[in-house]
Amino acid sequence: MPEPTEPLEEGRAIAATGAGGATDLAMDEAETLEQRPSAASGGGTPGGPKGTGPDEKPRSLWSDAWHDLRRNPIFIISGLIIVFLVIIAIWPSLIASGDPLDCDLSKAQEGSQPGHPFGFNGQGCDVYTRTVYGARASIEVGVLATLGVTLLGATLGGLAGFFGGAWDGILSRLTDIFFAIPVILGGLVLLSVVSNNTVWPVIGFMVLLGWPQLSRIARGSVITAKQNDYVQAARALGASNSRMLLRHITPNAVAPVIVVATIALGTYIALEATLSFLGVGLKPPTVSWGIDISSASPYIRNAPHMLLWPSGALAITVLAFIMLGDAVRDALDPKLR
Repeated sequence: MPEPTEPLEEGRAIAATGAGGATDLAMDEAETLEQRPSAASGGGTPGGPKGTGPDEKPRSLWSDAWHDLRRNPIFIISGLIIVFLVIIAIWPSLIASGDPLDCDLSKAQEGSQPGHPFGFNGQGCDVYTRTVYGARASIEVGVLATLGVTLLGATLGGLAGFFGGAWDGILSRLTDIFFAIPVILGGLVLLSVVSNNTVWPVIGFMVLLGWPQLSRIARGSVITAKQNDYVQAARALGASNSRMLLRHITPNAVAPVIVVATIALGTYIALEATLSFLGVGLKPPTVSWGIDISSASPYIRNAPHMLLWPSGALAITVLAFIMLGDAVRDALDPKLR
């Protein structure tokens, strides 16, 4: 007969093991064991990696770029400067109550005075008022020229990159011809025969010579995008060319175009000032920083304030747009992440 076993201690349990032995577990410990929710069942742990919870959705390229831009001090500073410039370009009377064409020859080349912090130019006009009103022509030329160049260049380059063939070859040779024309020399030749005092001849010249650069960028971006798997899948499913261009290729190929266009905007503002300085751009009575810099250059030794303020405003404006373009490029370029 088997020997009687000793009674178990109160509060202990015996669990049989596969090896034939026994493992004692404390009853109070066995009662408190609970099954924890696993990550596979959808339960996220507090403090876990961001984006691993059940409700987290992956951010798109644009939302991710905006997330980075909001934390970039360069973008914030340049954006505030540009917003201020746009406001004074639309409503210059908010910070300048005078008339930029109201001049008094008796005050010509005089320095700073109460109510006239920037002094007077060679015609006796208030430099502060002309500097504020000069932002309108520069911003208008830069924005409209950039829009025209972007629409024309991106459309032609995108179509050439998508369809290829003879259209691509013709556009490539045409852009080579335009790249061979020096911009300043072309402006001197084309604008010297224009007598119109508005901004439209200058804008038309910039669009005429500026679209090849955007077309090359758009062409290369479209060629890269149309080789992706989702485009090939859409083509296999019978999607039309227009649907593939508008729904699949354009949203994924437009980022490089936006970056180049943002940087080019500052370049066009500087180009307008250069052409106006040379006398073939905007002409009086239009108020422009380039015109004021040109009229102040002979008096740089006797009255440097005439040159300092319009050239400083031009430099800050161009720098702000270039900084904005650099920040957008860093946010949209996945290789920099």
